[in-house]
Order: sequence, then structure tokens, then C-alpha cells
Amino acid sequence: MRGKPRSGCAVNAAVEALGDQWSLIVLRDVMFGGRRHFRELLRHSEEGIASNILSSRLKALVAGGLLTQEQAERGRRATYSLTEAGIQTLPIMVALGSWGMRHRPTTPELSVRARLLEDGGPHLWEDHMDELREAHLGIPRPNPDHPRASELLQAAYEQALTEAR
Repeated sequence: MRGKPRSGCAVNAAVEALGDQWSLIVLRDVMFGGRRHFRELLRHSEEGIASNILSSRLKALVAGGLLTQEQAERGRRATYSLTEAGIQTLPIMVALGSWGMRHRPTTPELSVRARLLEDGGPHLWEDHMDELREAHLGIPRPNPDHPRASELLQAAYEQALTEAR
């Protein structure tokens, strides 16, 4: 990821920050999978990311301001957190998931979250972004009594897994 985009075009600037497949997959796994440590991201990768690629993408996402890395003491795991800019990629992820469901082969269990986010619209996206702000930035959710979007998404995923068996 370059510090300054090649041009002043907004699409170009976004593509330079998010345009490679692995960066988007890492953001997806942090955002929707709750994976915040290198080993979790590596071990639970559906796509089988290589450790050197993961390391490179994590460094690029930190340098690009989409993640922060909390340095851990010796013998402990470093924790990655989404920044506000990283959290605001959620609608982009929803749009990509919606497009993928329509135009590429997917499985019900791995596309159920995308379907729910598409159907839930901006209200559900905001709820999920509020949860991410709480988990990653320490900002309390504005409606703490409101059901958590992540629980809805996880329950739908588990249901789809059960149905797939």
C-alpha cells in the first residue's frame, strides 16, 4: 500500500488501499470472524492464506491505517484492531458479498451472512459497525439493549452449517 495514491481519483485511492484479494479477506476475517491474532487469522482462513502473505497484508493494513497492532510482551500474541477507517469498509464488504452471491458460485453456509447484511440494509450495517467500534475502539454502543448484529449473523451461519450436513 502506497502512502499517497497514484492519482486524485477516489476509486483509485480506494483500490490502492483495498484492491488486493488478501487484504479484503484479512479485513473480512477481523470484521466478521472476530479474529484478532496472527495465528487465528492463519489457522481459520477458509482460503488458505500463506503465513508470509498474511504477515505482509497485516503490515500493509496497519501502514494504511485500516488496522492497528497492539504490541504484546515477549511470549504473548499481538492483537490487531480495526480503526474507524477499517470499520467503515463494512458497506464495501456488503456490496462485494452481494455481487458475489449474484455472479459467482457460493455456498449457502458461507454466503448466509452476506445475504442477511444485504437484506438488513444500512440499519443492520450501522448496528454491526457500532459493535465493531465497541470491540476495537472501546466506544460503547449507543443502544446497548439492542440485539447484537454479530449474534444474528453467527446464529444464521450456525443454522446454515446444520442444514448443510
